[in-house]
Amino acid sequence: MKKLRASTTNGAVGTRRWLNRNVVGIGTTSLFSDLSHETATTILPVFLASLGAPPSALGIIEGVADAISSFAKMGAGYFSDKSGIRKPIAVTGYFLTGIAKASFALATSWGHVLIGRVVGWFGRGIRNPVRDTILTESTLPEAYGKTFGFERALDTLGAVLGPLAALWLVTFLSYRQVFLLTLIPGMLATLTFAFLVRAKFRSPNPSLTFRASLRNLPAKYKLFLVAVGVFGAGDFAHTMLILRATQVLTPSDPSTTGELAISLYVLHNIIYAGASYPMGAIADRIGKKRILVAGYFLAALMSLSLALPIASYVFLTFVFFAGGLYIAIEDALERAFAAELLPEDLRGTGYGALATVNGLGDFLSSTLVGILWTAVSPATGFLFSSVLMLVGAFFLLRLR
Repeated sequence: MKKLRASTTNGAVGTRRWLNRNVVGIGTTSLFSDLSHETATTILPVFLASLGAPPSALGIIEGVADAISSFAKMGAGYFSDKSGIRKPIAVTGYFLTGIAKASFALATSWGHVLIGRVVGWFGRGIRNPVRDTILTESTLPEAYGKTFGFERALDTLGAVLGPLAALWLVTFLSYRQVFLLTLIPGMLATLTFAFLVRAKFRSPNPSLTFRASLRNLPAKYKLFLVAVGVFGAGDFAHTMLILRATQVLTPSDPSTTGELAISLYVLHNIIYAGASYPMGAIADRIGKKRILVAGYFLAALMSLSLALPIASYVFLTFVFFAGGLYIAIEDALERAFAAELLPEDLRGTGYGALATVNGLGDFLSSTLVGILWTAVSPATGFLFSSVLMLVGAFFLLRLR
């Protein structure tokens, strides 16, 4: 493993492996957490349908939960910069996320699922900017792409195993029993972060105000947030891919539609997992913005394709492949690019702002696509998404 020259906290120069204890610990935590999440998410659309929920309910649930998560991310990021506290916030967040998904087992209406999702996404909100800050402080700028790509790769390995676990478990367990079992990997994620990850000591900064922390973010970073926000307003939750595939395939082969849709989502997550590290490593060499712009354009193409009611497994395979590839690029490189733009004393606030902008975009996209789908047509919702993704890509392209 290549060693990087690094400055230690006391100013001395030493060496540091980019693949160190913290990077592996955070990656393993992400694996367990996403295994829990994706097992629940895979069966959630079908479970909601069994409760009599309309298609718009999935969009509302995802959108509201993402909005709550966004505000939590902003607050947690600022609080971690002000107080110097990082790790306890993250551990609490992983715990809340783990128990929330298991609570779906008790739901008798889609409103109950919404409450559980909000609690879980609040936990996700307070943990993510702190986790990303610790990850940034565990490596060096020349390895940001690889580091975040590695974390995404393990996270998405959990996303591959989750749907496979769901597909296997529903053959002999009820949906409610599967939700209960997600508590196991959820708690393993909490324990892994608690015992493997070490946070760098930071002195508190009691004079730091919320307004000042936002005002002091670099101008280029604020422009980057604008591009991310516009793109995010079209970047709907990918559970809607399962719903769209189910809708398109049902008339041609209703007996196997559910299994085909889930298998496509497994492919989506395999691509996501497999591409995360290579895309990060390539971006370290040729430029993070260049690869991120390409990912944004690919996302717009995927959304445009979903507007076409083509009942072809081959065509949908391309759509899900494109979805997995662009998410791998987006998730790894937005955070890696942000790490290059942020000063050390405002990383928590900066990552909180990035997550908040993304979450508000998710709220708009998931909610509006779901509403347009129900009130007008699926094509209208996905065309709306594609246009916003294209605009966001052009904004990012113009950022110098």
